[in-house]
Amino acid sequence: MGGHHPRRGRGHAGPVTGLGYTYADAACVPLIRNVLAPVVCGRPVLDVPAAWTAMQHRIRNLGRPGLVSCALSAVDIALWDAAARVLDVPVSRLLGRVHERVAVYGSGGFTSQNTAQLTAQLDDWVRRRGIPRVKIKIAESWGTEVSRDLERVRLTRKTVGEDVEVYVDANGGYSIGQARRMARHLAEQGVTWFEEPVSSDDLAGLAQLREWCEPDVTAGEYGYDLTYFARLAPVVDCLQIDVTRCGGYTEWARAAAVAAAVGREVSAHCAPNVSAHAGVATANFRHIEWFADHDRIESTLFDGCLDPSGGTVAPSPGAPGHGLTFRPDAAAPYAL
Repeated sequence: MGGHHPRRGRGHAGPVTGLGYTYADAACVPLIRNVLAPVVCGRPVLDVPAAWTAMQHRIRNLGRPGLVSCALSAVDIALWDAAARVLDVPVSRLLGRVHERVAVYGSGGFTSQNTAQLTAQLDDWVRRRGIPRVKIKIAESWGTEVSRDLERVRLTRKTVGEDVEVYVDANGGYSIGQARRMARHLAEQGVTWFEEPVSSDDLAGLAQLREWCEPDVTAGEYGYDLTYFARLAPVVDCLQIDVTRCGGYTEWARAAAVAAAVGREVSAHCAPNVSAHAGVATANFRHIEWFADHDRIESTLFDGCLDPSGGTVAPSPGAPGHGLTFRPDAAAPYAL
Protein backbone atom coordinates (compact mmCIF):
# COMPACT_ATOMS: atom_id res chain seq x y z
CA MET A 1 0.00 0.00 0.00
CA GLY A 2 1.20 3.53 -0.55
CA GLY A 3 0.59 7.01 -1.82
CA HIS A 4 -0.47 8.64 1.46
CA HIS A 5 -0.23 12.30 0.49
CA PRO A 6 -0.92 15.31 2.79
CA ARG A 7 -1.66 18.61 1.06
CA ARG A 8 -3.02 22.02 1.94
CA GLY A 9 -5.74 23.26 -0.36
CA ARG A 10 -6.50 26.85 -1.32
CA GLY A 11 -9.43 28.05 0.77
CA HIS A 12 -9.41 24.91 2.89
CA ALA A 13 -9.51 25.40 6.67
CA GLY A 14 -6.56 23.10 7.30
CA PRO A 15 -4.38 20.39 5.83
CA VAL A 16 -6.09 17.68 3.85
CA THR A 17 -4.88 14.10 3.51
CA GLY A 18 -5.35 12.13 0.32
CA LEU A 19 -5.28 8.34 0.51
CA GLY A 20 -4.11 6.08 -2.29
CA TYR A 21 -3.04 2.47 -2.51
CA THR A 22 -1.96 -0.29 -4.84
CA TYR A 23 -1.73 -4.06 -4.65
CA ALA A 24 1.99 -4.65 -5.13
CA ASP A 25 5.26 -5.34 -3.36
CA ALA A 26 6.43 -3.14 -0.48
CA ALA A 27 9.27 -2.02 -2.76
CA CYS A 28 6.81 0.62 -3.95
CA VAL A 29 7.14 2.49 -0.64
CA PRO A 30 10.72 3.83 -1.02
CA LEU A 31 9.96 4.52 -4.68
CA ILE A 32 7.08 6.76 -3.62
CA ARG A 33 9.01 8.46 -0.83
CA ASN A 34 12.29 9.02 -2.65
CA VAL A 35 11.32 9.42 -6.31
CA LEU A 36 7.69 10.49 -6.71
CA ALA A 37 7.02 12.59 -3.60
CA PRO A 38 9.76 15.18 -4.32
CA VAL A 39 8.24 16.11 -7.70
CA VAL A 40 4.70 16.30 -6.32
CA CYS A 41 5.22 18.27 -3.14
CA GLY A 42 4.63 22.01 -3.46
CA ARG A 43 2.26 21.79 -6.42
CA PRO A 44 -1.31 23.16 -6.27
CA VAL A 45 -3.54 20.42 -4.89
CA LEU A 46 -6.09 20.74 -7.69
CA ASP A 47 -3.55 20.39 -10.50
CA VAL A 48 -3.50 16.60 -10.43
CA PRO A 49 -2.76 16.11 -14.16
CA ALA A 50 0.28 18.40 -13.81
CA ALA A 51 1.55 16.37 -10.87
CA TRP A 52 0.97 13.15 -12.80
CA THR A 53 2.91 14.52 -15.78
CA ALA A 54 5.81 15.50 -13.52
CA MET A 55 5.89 12.00 -12.04
CA GLN A 56 5.77 10.48 -15.54
CA HIS A 57 8.79 12.54 -16.57
CA ARG A 58 10.65 11.60 -13.38
CA ILE A 59 10.27 7.85 -13.88
CA ARG A 60 11.21 7.79 -17.55
CA ASN A 61 14.59 6.13 -16.96
CA LEU A 62 13.20 3.69 -14.39
CA GLY A 63 10.85 1.96 -16.82
CA ARG A 64 7.10 2.46 -16.67
CA PRO A 65 5.61 -1.09 -16.42
CA GLY A 66 5.41 -3.04 -13.19
CA LEU A 67 6.17 -1.67 -9.73
CA VAL A 68 6.89 1.84 -11.01
CA SER A 69 3.40 2.11 -12.49
CA CYS A 70 1.85 0.67 -9.32
CA ALA A 71 3.61 3.33 -7.22
CA LEU A 72 2.51 6.03 -9.67
CA SER A 73 -1.07 4.74 -9.43
CA ALA A 74 -1.11 4.91 -5.63
CA VAL A 75 0.08 8.52 -5.60
CA ASP A 76 -2.30 9.57 -8.37
CA ILE A 77 -5.26 8.05 -6.51
CA ALA A 78 -4.16 9.91 -3.37
CA LEU A 79 -3.88 13.17 -5.28
CA TRP A 80 -7.40 12.89 -6.71
CA ASP A 81 -8.69 11.99 -3.26
CA ALA A 82 -6.99 15.06 -1.76
CA ALA A 83 -8.27 17.37 -4.51
CA ALA A 84 -11.82 16.10 -4.07
CA ARG A 85 -11.64 16.50 -0.29
CA VAL A 86 -10.46 20.09 -0.69
CA LEU A 87 -13.55 20.79 -2.77
CA ASP A 88 -15.74 18.63 -0.49
CA VAL A 89 -16.98 16.51 -3.41
CA PRO A 90 -16.63 12.81 -4.31
CA VAL A 91 -13.81 11.77 -6.64
CA SER A 92 -16.49 10.58 -9.07
CA ARG A 93 -17.95 14.09 -9.23
CA LEU A 94 -14.52 15.64 -9.77
CA LEU A 95 -13.77 13.16 -12.57
CA GLY A 96 -17.18 13.86 -14.11
CA ARG A 97 -19.94 11.42 -13.24
CA VAL A 98 -21.72 9.68 -16.12
CA HIS A 99 -23.61 6.84 -14.40
CA GLU A 100 -25.60 6.87 -11.18
CA ARG A 101 -24.47 3.33 -10.39
CA VAL A 102 -22.50 0.54 -12.06
CA ALA A 103 -22.70 -3.25 -12.20
CA VAL A 104 -20.40 -5.62 -10.33
CA TYR A 105 -19.58 -9.32 -10.59
CA GLY A 106 -18.45 -11.66 -7.83
CA SER A 107 -14.93 -12.91 -8.51
CA GLY A 108 -12.92 -15.68 -6.92
CA GLY A 109 -13.60 -19.35 -7.54
CA PHE A 110 -9.94 -20.29 -7.20
CA THR A 111 -8.77 -23.65 -8.54
CA SER A 112 -7.49 -24.47 -5.05
CA GLN A 113 -11.05 -24.53 -3.70
CA ASN A 114 -12.78 -27.85 -3.19
CA THR A 115 -16.38 -28.41 -4.25
CA ALA A 116 -17.85 -27.33 -0.92
CA GLN A 117 -15.78 -24.13 -0.80
CA LEU A 118 -16.65 -23.18 -4.37
CA THR A 119 -20.37 -23.76 -3.97
CA ALA A 120 -20.37 -21.84 -0.67
CA GLN A 121 -18.73 -18.84 -2.33
CA LEU A 122 -21.14 -18.96 -5.27
CA ASP A 123 -24.11 -19.18 -2.91
CA ASP A 124 -22.81 -16.18 -0.97
CA TRP A 125 -22.60 -14.05 -4.10
CA VAL A 126 -25.83 -15.11 -5.75
CA ARG A 127 -28.23 -15.96 -2.93
CA ARG A 128 -27.02 -13.90 0.03
CA ARG A 129 -25.77 -10.82 -1.83
CA GLY A 130 -27.97 -11.04 -4.92
CA ILE A 131 -25.13 -10.55 -7.41
CA PRO A 132 -26.27 -11.88 -10.82
CA ARG A 133 -22.76 -12.30 -12.28
CA VAL A 134 -19.96 -14.62 -11.08
CA LYS A 135 -16.46 -15.53 -12.23
CA ILE A 136 -14.28 -18.54 -11.47
CA LYS A 137 -10.70 -19.46 -12.34
CA ILE A 138 -9.90 -22.19 -14.85
CA ALA A 139 -6.74 -23.41 -16.67
CA GLU A 140 -5.58 -25.11 -13.49
CA SER A 141 -1.85 -25.92 -13.42
CA TRP A 142 -1.27 -24.09 -16.72
CA GLY A 143 -3.89 -25.95 -18.67
CA THR A 144 -3.00 -29.48 -17.59
CA GLU A 145 -6.29 -30.18 -15.78
CA VAL A 146 -8.85 -29.47 -18.49
CA SER A 147 -11.29 -32.14 -17.28
CA ARG A 148 -11.40 -30.58 -13.83
CA ASP A 149 -11.78 -27.13 -15.38
CA LEU A 150 -14.89 -28.33 -17.20
CA GLU A 151 -16.26 -30.03 -14.10
CA ARG A 152 -15.95 -26.80 -12.15
CA VAL A 153 -17.66 -24.79 -14.90
CA ARG A 154 -20.56 -27.26 -14.95
CA LEU A 155 -20.75 -27.16 -11.15
CA THR A 156 -20.85 -23.36 -11.24
CA ARG A 157 -23.69 -23.32 -13.73
CA LYS A 158 -25.63 -25.91 -11.73
CA THR A 159 -25.11 -23.96 -8.49
CA VAL A 160 -26.08 -20.49 -9.72
CA GLY A 161 -28.87 -21.50 -12.09
CA GLU A 162 -29.65 -20.38 -15.62
CA ASP A 163 -30.39 -16.70 -14.92
CA VAL A 164 -26.94 -15.78 -13.57
CA GLU A 165 -24.10 -14.75 -15.89
CA VAL A 166 -21.07 -17.03 -15.61
CA TYR A 167 -17.56 -15.80 -16.43
CA VAL A 168 -14.22 -17.65 -16.44
CA ASP A 169 -10.63 -16.48 -16.11
CA ALA A 170 -7.84 -18.68 -17.51
CA ASN A 171 -5.02 -16.30 -16.44
CA GLY A 172 -3.25 -16.99 -19.74
CA GLY A 173 -2.93 -20.68 -18.90
CA TYR A 174 -4.05 -22.27 -22.18
CA SER A 175 -2.41 -22.67 -25.55
CA ILE A 176 -4.41 -21.19 -28.40
CA GLY A 177 -5.63 -24.62 -29.46
CA GLN A 178 -6.75 -25.50 -25.95
CA ALA A 179 -8.53 -22.18 -25.60
CA ARG A 180 -10.38 -22.64 -28.88
CA ARG A 181 -11.57 -26.12 -27.89
CA MET A 182 -12.46 -24.95 -24.39
CA ALA A 183 -14.51 -22.07 -25.78
CA ARG A 184 -16.95 -24.51 -27.40
CA HIS A 185 -17.59 -26.20 -24.06
CA LEU A 186 -17.92 -22.85 -22.31
CA ALA A 187 -20.54 -21.71 -24.79
CA GLU A 188 -22.54 -24.87 -24.05
CA GLN A 189 -22.68 -23.79 -20.39
CA GLY A 190 -23.74 -20.27 -21.30
CA VAL A 191 -20.40 -18.70 -20.31
CA THR A 192 -20.25 -15.17 -21.74
CA TRP A 193 -16.80 -13.95 -20.59
CA PHE A 194 -13.51 -15.74 -21.36
CA GLU A 195 -10.72 -13.79 -19.67
CA GLU A 196 -7.09 -14.20 -20.73
CA PRO A 197 -7.68 -17.48 -22.59
CA VAL A 198 -4.04 -17.16 -23.68
CA SER A 199 -1.33 -14.80 -22.48
CA SER A 200 -2.41 -11.18 -22.65
CA ASP A 201 0.87 -10.51 -24.47
CA ASP A 202 -0.23 -12.80 -27.32
CA LEU A 203 -2.11 -10.18 -29.30
CA ALA A 204 -2.35 -12.32 -32.43
CA GLY A 205 -3.72 -15.22 -30.40
CA LEU A 206 -6.34 -13.06 -28.71
CA ALA A 207 -7.41 -11.65 -32.07
CA GLN A 208 -7.82 -15.14 -33.53
CA LEU A 209 -9.77 -16.37 -30.52
CA ARG A 210 -12.05 -13.37 -30.73
CA GLU A 211 -12.91 -14.47 -34.26
CA TRP A 212 -13.61 -18.05 -33.15
CA CYS A 213 -15.12 -17.76 -29.67
CA GLU A 214 -18.74 -17.18 -28.74
CA PRO A 215 -17.92 -15.83 -25.24
CA ASP A 216 -16.37 -12.35 -25.08
CA VAL A 217 -12.57 -12.50 -25.10
CA THR A 218 -11.17 -10.11 -22.51
CA ALA A 219 -7.81 -9.00 -21.10
CA GLY A 220 -5.98 -5.91 -19.87
CA GLU A 221 -5.33 -6.27 -16.14
CA TYR A 222 -1.57 -6.17 -16.77
CA GLY A 223 -1.76 -2.87 -18.61
CA TYR A 224 0.72 -0.38 -17.18
CA ASP A 225 0.76 2.33 -19.86
CA LEU A 226 -1.32 3.83 -22.62
CA THR A 227 0.54 2.22 -25.52
CA TYR A 228 -0.24 -1.24 -24.10
CA PHE A 229 -3.96 -0.46 -24.00
CA ALA A 230 -3.81 0.97 -27.53
CA ARG A 231 -2.36 -2.32 -28.80
CA LEU A 232 -4.73 -4.53 -26.80
CA ALA A 233 -8.09 -2.79 -27.17
CA PRO A 234 -8.71 -3.73 -30.84
CA VAL A 235 -8.14 -7.48 -30.22
CA VAL A 236 -10.50 -7.99 -27.26
CA ASP A 237 -14.23 -7.60 -26.78
CA CYS A 238 -13.89 -5.76 -23.45
CA LEU A 239 -10.74 -4.05 -22.17
CA GLN A 240 -9.89 -4.56 -18.51
CA ILE A 241 -8.16 -1.74 -16.63
CA ASP A 242 -6.74 -1.84 -13.11
CA VAL A 243 -6.74 1.66 -11.61
CA THR A 244 -4.08 0.62 -9.07
CA ARG A 245 -1.71 -0.52 -11.85
CA CYS A 246 -2.43 1.53 -14.96
CA GLY A 247 -1.28 4.89 -13.58
CA GLY A 248 -4.25 5.85 -11.42
CA TYR A 249 -7.40 7.75 -12.31
CA THR A 250 -5.48 10.05 -14.66
CA GLU A 251 -4.31 7.24 -16.94
CA TRP A 252 -7.57 5.31 -16.52
CA ALA A 253 -9.47 8.06 -18.32
CA ARG A 254 -7.06 7.98 -21.25
CA ALA A 255 -7.14 4.17 -21.49
CA ALA A 256 -10.96 4.21 -21.47
CA ALA A 257 -10.89 6.77 -24.29
CA VAL A 258 -8.57 4.53 -26.32
CA ALA A 259 -11.06 1.68 -25.88
CA ALA A 260 -13.98 3.91 -26.86
CA ALA A 261 -12.16 4.94 -30.03
CA VAL A 262 -12.31 1.32 -31.26
CA GLY A 263 -15.83 0.70 -29.98
CA ARG A 264 -14.95 -1.25 -26.84
CA GLU A 265 -16.27 -1.13 -23.30
CA VAL A 266 -13.97 -1.29 -20.29
CA SER A 267 -14.21 -3.29 -17.08
CA ALA A 268 -12.49 -2.52 -13.77
CA HIS A 269 -10.03 -5.15 -12.60
CA CYS A 270 -10.13 -5.55 -8.80
CA ALA A 271 -9.56 -2.78 -6.18
CA PRO A 272 -13.35 -2.40 -6.13
CA ASN A 273 -13.80 0.55 -3.79
CA VAL A 274 -11.57 2.93 -5.75
CA SER A 275 -12.59 1.43 -9.08
CA ALA A 276 -16.21 2.42 -8.44
CA HIS A 277 -15.39 6.12 -8.85
CA ALA A 278 -13.63 5.50 -12.16
CA GLY A 279 -16.51 3.32 -13.31
CA VAL A 280 -19.30 5.82 -12.76
CA ALA A 281 -17.19 8.47 -14.50
CA THR A 282 -16.64 6.36 -17.64
CA ALA A 283 -19.23 6.37 -20.43
CA ASN A 284 -18.12 3.06 -22.00
CA PHE A 285 -18.08 1.15 -18.72
CA ARG A 286 -19.35 -2.41 -18.24
CA HIS A 287 -18.70 -3.59 -14.67
CA ILE A 288 -16.37 -3.94 -11.67
CA GLU A 289 -14.65 -7.15 -10.64
CA TRP A 290 -15.67 -7.51 -6.99
CA PHE A 291 -12.67 -9.68 -6.17
CA ALA A 292 -13.08 -11.75 -3.00
CA ASP A 293 -9.56 -11.11 -1.67
CA HIS A 294 -9.67 -7.36 -2.26
CA ASP A 295 -13.17 -7.17 -0.81
CA ARG A 296 -11.85 -8.76 2.37
CA ILE A 297 -8.72 -6.59 2.54
CA GLU A 298 -10.46 -3.29 1.86
CA SER A 299 -13.30 -4.04 4.29
CA THR A 300 -10.69 -4.80 6.95
CA LEU A 301 -8.48 -1.75 6.43
CA PHE A 302 -10.98 0.98 5.49
CA ASP A 303 -14.21 2.45 6.77
CA GLY A 304 -16.63 3.61 4.10
CA CYS A 305 -16.49 0.56 1.83
CA LEU A 306 -19.31 -0.01 -0.64
CA ASP A 307 -21.78 -2.89 -0.46
CA PRO A 308 -22.15 -4.88 -3.73
CA SER A 309 -25.40 -6.53 -2.65
CA GLY A 310 -27.95 -6.48 -5.46
CA GLY A 311 -25.26 -6.46 -8.13
CA THR A 312 -24.58 -2.71 -8.41
CA VAL A 313 -22.74 -0.03 -6.45
CA ALA A 314 -23.01 3.75 -6.34
CA PRO A 315 -20.36 5.94 -4.68
CA SER A 316 -22.03 8.24 -2.19
CA PRO A 317 -22.73 11.69 -3.64
CA GLY A 318 -22.14 13.17 -0.19
CA ALA A 319 -18.87 11.53 0.88
CA PRO A 320 -15.81 13.62 -0.08
CA GLY A 321 -12.91 12.01 -1.90
CA HIS A 322 -13.24 8.30 -2.57
CA GLY A 323 -15.04 7.97 0.76
CA LEU A 324 -12.50 5.64 2.39
CA THR A 325 -10.94 6.22 5.79
CA PHE A 326 -7.86 4.24 6.76
CA ARG A 327 -8.13 2.25 10.00
CA PRO A 328 -4.67 2.22 11.64
CA ASP A 329 -5.84 -0.17 14.36
CA ALA A 330 -6.83 -2.79 11.80
CA ALA A 331 -3.65 -2.28 9.81
CA ALA A 332 -1.24 -2.40 12.76
CA PRO A 333 -0.60 -6.17 12.61
CA TYR A 334 0.49 -5.86 8.96
CA ALA A 335 2.56 -2.66 9.14
CA LEU A 336 6.13 -2.69 7.80
